[in-house]
Amino acid sequence: MKEIDKETKRLFVETAHKIAELGLVKCSSGNLSLRLDNNTMLITATGSWMERLTEDDISVCNIADGTVLNRIQPSVEFRFHAGIYMVRSDVNAVLHFQSPYATAVACTESCSKDFNIIPEVPYYIGSIAKVAFYPPGSEQLAKAVIEKAQNNNMIIMQNHGLVTFADDIDLLIKRAVFFELACQILFIGGDRIKSISKEQIKNMGV
Repeated sequence: MKEIDKETKRLFVETAHKIAELGLVKCSSGNLSLRLDNNTMLITATGSWMERLTEDDISVCNIADGTVLNRIQPSVEFRFHAGIYMVRSDVNAVLHFQSPYATAVACTESCSKDFNIIPEVPYYIGSIAKVAFYPPGSEQLAKAVIEKAQNNNMIIMQNHGLVTFADDIDLLIKRAVFFELACQILFIGGDRIKSISKEQIKNMGV
């Protein structure tokens, strides 16, 4: 395994801390990964807390088969992280998060809501999909997420949480934060909320 440079490790750790600071994860919930190249990814270690992540909590894995390259056990969700990188060449960072309002949406019976209620959702996130509940870390969950990831940038996992991904870390965080904000607005406003029309979205250049 090639040596991971200190700057990449620092960026990964700082990103994890920022994600926790923004309230996107609690304790050991959620997981973060970063593509190093076409063959390798960094991912948070199993059971690690993002708010106190250190370099010792970073697992290095082969994308194609999930082989651990540095003896640090990865998050149980490593399958869908790796799978997303394989089906989306434009993606360089993946985040599974469990912010309060977005996770509340994930725990509702259906997901027929139009989340395009603030410009940031269609502009930064785009299409949003949902998958049924499967056990965390299971091959069934990974398969469902990977399938939806091919044509969507945000995936709601029933009674579990959210997965989003992007070409860089800034956009990754924007997608998670703006989706949480949209879900919060929906809960506060209820039936009074009006969505942005398709024509208005089109006029935004999206």
